[in-house]
Amino acid sequence: MELMVDYITSLDGYGAAEGWPGWWGLEGPEYLAWLGEDAKNQSTLLMGANTYRLMHSFAPPAEADDELGRMQKIVFSKTLEAPLEWANSRLVRGDAVAAVRELKETSKHPLSTIGSLSLSRSLLAAGLVDRFRVVVFPVITGKTGHERIYDGYPDVALDLIESRTFDGGIQLLDYRPRLLDAPLPPGPGSA
Repeated sequence: MELMVDYITSLDGYGAAEGWPGWWGLEGPEYLAWLGEDAKNQSTLLMGANTYRLMHSFAPPAEADDELGRMQKIVFSKTLEAPLEWANSRLVRGDAVAAVRELKETSKHPLSTIGSLSLSRSLLAAGLVDRFRVVVFPVITGKTGHERIYDGYPDVALDLIESRTFDGGIQLLDYRPRLLDAPLPPGPGSA
């Protein structure tokens, strides 16, 4: 089954910024409509403990009305205790790479990370990621940004599958990743 790493980011590569609201306050109706439709794709969400705690804190008390609450979630953690409170969440304590490798062979639904920077980095380094999707918000948060997304990543070439613009400025970039053993050679016309 396909595994997608899925991020939202500022233009300068931060996943969040101190003092800013979610989506940097820049989400618009086109993006939110697409996000709602995308949530219906029946993916199983993969996340670490920190992302689980954060996302669960956003969930409304009546999870029947919550799209994320209805989705299947697998949480990789050595610190959380079972049973997990958030509906449809399963705790896995073992090696995440080995567990995801098995899930790719047995899952009936596509797999997708949500946030979870170190989990996503380890899955990409292990060559398990089939798609790498980034939604770039039109903001630079160099002064207040935290959670730099790409620090510590392996070198990866990205082949563009799809791109789209929402609300006149939010960019969706969907890629197929290829791990690189060495930098790409110079292309035609390079000096």
